Amino acid sequence: MSVTGVLTVGVEEEFLLLDPATGENVPAAEKVLAGLADDVRGQSRLEVRHSMVEMVTGVCTGLADLRGQLGALRRAAAGSAAATGAALVAIGATPIADPLRGVTDNPRFQAIGRHYGPIAHDPAVCGCHVHVGVPDRELAIQVCNHLRVRLPVVQALTVNSPLFEGADTGYASWRSIQLERWPSLGPSPLLASGEDYDRRIKTLVAAGVMLDESMVLWYARPSATWPTVEVRVGDVCLTADDTVLAAGLIRALVATALADIAAGVPPPDVPDYLVRAAHWSAAHRGLGGTLLDPVRGVARPAWELVEELATTVTPALAHHGDLTQIRAGLGRVRREGTGADRQRRILDRTGDVRAVLTQFAEPTGRC
Repeated sequence: MSVTGVLTVGVEEEFLLLDPATGENVPAAEKVLAGLADDVRGQSRLEVRHSMVEMVTGVCTGLADLRGQLGALRRAAAGSAAATGAALVAIGATPIADPLRGVTDNPRFQAIGRHYGPIAHDPAVCGCHVHVGVPDRELAIQVCNHLRVRLPVVQALTVNSPLFEGADTGYASWRSIQLERWPSLGPSPLLASGEDYDRRIKTLVAAGVMLDESMVLWYARPSATWPTVEVRVGDVCLTADDTVLAAGLIRALVATALADIAAGVPPPDVPDYLVRAAHWSAAHRGLGGTLLDPVRGVARPAWELVEELATTVTPALAHHGDLTQIRAGLGRVRREGTGADRQRRILDRTGDVRAVLTQFAEPTGRC
């Protein structure tokens, strides 16, 4: 492992506010954020939808610190939500209905709503965004080139949104499918340099595909605000432990990419259509069966691809002191299933979507 030092990591988690009785979305985001203690409110964000809140960790160097912050933020947000009569639930897509689909009263969100029309008013969805520190922007862009063929496996590990309109969609991540309507969302293209990145973004903004430069919604991108690579492919995870697993793997992927770049190893030159197909496969099946391997262009057992990824990043995991924890986390997911698997087990047992949501609210609030 040629990367020296420890890469920093931080996480943004989006949550739904649901009515405990009906399971419908509750437009209580502003009340929930206002009810947070002063020292926590600075780590919260008003999102585009009235039934969503976002909580943001600080910059962490260790997964134990990250786990502690995630748990504290989830508990604080769940407590404030309960005080408004809502339940904070870590689930990737609106499970039953979103009665108030207008965007929140934020000038930028209002502009997005006007520009994109109905797709900006789709039912709320919630993701998990992981930031990993990198030395500079040029390296961040090269790292994204290396990540693009690995992220479908990360997506499959984090699927947590099989429900929509009160029923199982047949997809493990309905959030991923719903978001495909956004024109600037998807796997990042292979980019030659920062200049190439800037040129492409200017073209897309000029064409109206992107409202502005902040609308780069690729699954991996250099952050516009921080010196990080931001990976935004996953559904919000059911538990903080699931989030830590995803964050630890993503940090290791970034560290592995940096080592490959330093060694002169080029990124896999895989056509965009195969990478997109691999993401669709991950959203559809999660880890239940096969996934498309975009590098080989063939379907392979999902857990074979997970094991291949874990083996690839083992030196980086060991370098950061995360190997035992991440291996244990993968073993837990293999035993217990993804968030989507766990939702479906409850639905199969009870036949009641509201039972799924009630049981999901509990682990969110006691992390």
